[in-house]
Amino acid sequence: MLNFPRWKVIMIAFVCLFGITTALPNFLSEDQRSGLPGFMPQQTLSLGLDLRGGVNILFAAQTEDVVKARLANLADQIRDLSRDEGRRRDIPRAERATFTGVKTEGQSVSATLRNPELTDRGREILLPLSQSQLGTVNPVLGGGIQEVTMDRDGATFTLTLTEQGIEFQKRDAISRAMEVIRRRVDPAGTKEITLQPQGSDRITLEVPGASNPDEIIEIVGKTAKLTFHDVVTGLSPDDIANGRLRPRQTALPMSEGGMIVINDRVIVSGDDLTDAKPSFDQGGQPVVQFTFNLAGSKRFGTHTASNVGRPFAIVLDGVVISAPVINGPILGGSGIITGVGDIAEVNQLSTLLKSGALPVDLTVLSRRTIGPGVGADNIESGSMAAVIGFVAVILYMIASYGRFGLAANLALITNLVLITGVLSLFQATLTLPGIAGVVLTIGMAVDANVLIFERIREEQRGGAKPFQAMERGYGQAFSTIMDANITTFIAAAILYFLGSGPVQGFAVTLGIGILTSMFTAVVLTRYVLSSWLKRARPTTLPI
Repeated sequence: MLNFPRWKVIMIAFVCLFGITTALPNFLSEDQRSGLPGFMPQQTLSLGLDLRGGVNILFAAQTEDVVKARLANLADQIRDLSRDEGRRRDIPRAERATFTGVKTEGQSVSATLRNPELTDRGREILLPLSQSQLGTVNPVLGGGIQEVTMDRDGATFTLTLTEQGIEFQKRDAISRAMEVIRRRVDPAGTKEITLQPQGSDRITLEVPGASNPDEIIEIVGKTAKLTFHDVVTGLSPDDIANGRLRPRQTALPMSEGGMIVINDRVIVSGDDLTDAKPSFDQGGQPVVQFTFNLAGSKRFGTHTASNVGRPFAIVLDGVVISAPVINGPILGGSGIITGVGDIAEVNQLSTLLKSGALPVDLTVLSRRTIGPGVGADNIESGSMAAVIGFVAVILYMIASYGRFGLAANLALITNLVLITGVLSLFQATLTLPGIAGVVLTIGMAVDANVLIFERIREEQRGGAKPFQAMERGYGQAFSTIMDANITTFIAAAILYFLGSGPVQGFAVTLGIGILTSMFTAVVLTRYVLSSWLKRARPTTLPI
């Protein structure tokens, strides 16, 4: 165990060099970091909100809107199925099971057959709507959540959302809302924001380094709901002004002034966008260039092919921003939005469309700004605690184990360098609880050496020679060290996966510290002490 082949020596040197290289940028200025060679890492420690200062915002999500939207979608699906059934030419009209009186009430949608004798055919048409499964479905074992149940009372069919399906939809809406917030607030992924769900309908957003919560709230709160609709023609301005519209028709304002009537049925929505970016048209005016996914491209192409010569409306947040006439089928799955404004407004709209619309409305419950002065105080107090603990451990190890204590202290310093390097390389956010984890690691890092050194003392008191005492000390203490570190690492993993925010910060530094301390305490000190022992060959160990 005291013999180190060349490959082990190279491995130890590589790990130590890795720690020094990745931790070095933290001790350099920005200009010095920019001058480093391209192959060297330049990341520094990412400080959390409590150390760096920033903004904390608590949002409440209106998850009930998810249920309303799902019911509206379910009603539209029934109407579409009824319309498709009515257009069939392969069966007589009397055998076509179409529905009327489609309406929503509570958590249900009901529809009545026009021909009550076709209940079997009506059930066959609506059955796929009640067979949708949410969540992960195993083809062998089943699983997933049934979203919709179907009942029949005479010729009336009722589709009802299940409680499990509603809860799944709400959780999914919170998850999607968090992703939209992340893309809006941190589109480049460089701000190191923290997003956490709180309960079933709240979201916490932390933005380190920010100082204006109102600016962030404005960015998050923009709806950016984009839809494409068929335009209703043949109505006079008097009809529009007096609201003489058919069901499922809506009059909307136009960005250039005036009103226009659209069919409520959505042809394609912003959910089908795969990209949106600023561009310029042939006249040099700024526009938003968009691209649909495969499903959106197919629906858009089918609609434009069937409605050549008719206008269609591009609706953004309840306002018709453009209503061009379809000159021919648009089959490429892309297009442009004109009349948005200047280049700054085009850039903002592109970002909002790319991030997607919020699936739920958000209300601000609280906002809090932590100044950099508070963060500096936290850093100072946390650093002081770390320094005091570090110095105390070093003095204790030297006083207790002499030359062996020096080897343990070298390992402790290396351990701190490795922790700093790993945190910097992977950009794990360091918080005040994270500093507490580092302080705890300082104490734990020498635990293994204490166990080993005490075991070496026992072996030497029992008459073992120096080489035998070292060999047995490291060998017999190893299993105990492994057990202690594994159980602590399991606890850190549980804290990380079940905790949030500060708890996760503590768990990250503790877990990393456990892994690095195993290397420094068991491998590095053994290499240092065995090298000294082979050179000095003392008759007794100075421990």
